[in-house]
Amino acid sequence: MGTIYYGGSATPIHIEDRVLAHLKVVVATKLRRGESFTVSWHHPEGDPGGRSTIWLHPSIALRFVFDDPEPTELNRAWIEELAQSASSSGGVVLTDEQIEPSDARESDNAPQTVAVAAD
Repeated sequence: MGTIYYGGSATPIHIEDRVLAHLKVVVATKLRRGESFTVSWHHPEGDPGGRSTIWLHPSIALRFVFDDPEPTELNRAWIEELAQSASSSGGVVLTDEQIEPSDARESDNAPQTVAVAAD
């Protein structure tokens, strides 16, 4: 489980490492361009119900911490999906990753879903 430390808040934001790695790419790209936007997510099971949204701005301190010391292999299509949502009026909404089967000869060609928040 990765963590975002945002601004002066003492409350860390916990997001699964794989999700956080993809979000980091989108956030870094937007902030490097000087663009502000929101990021929203549903609270994971085990936390109080609901959802949260933060406003990201280039002037606000931000730190990503990953539990896994090895970098995650990134899914370009998922990054593009998150980047498109970052440019919308609703901002980034963390979604489940759609994974295409690695073997096109598989009988079931339906994408698999990976949960955004796992505890």
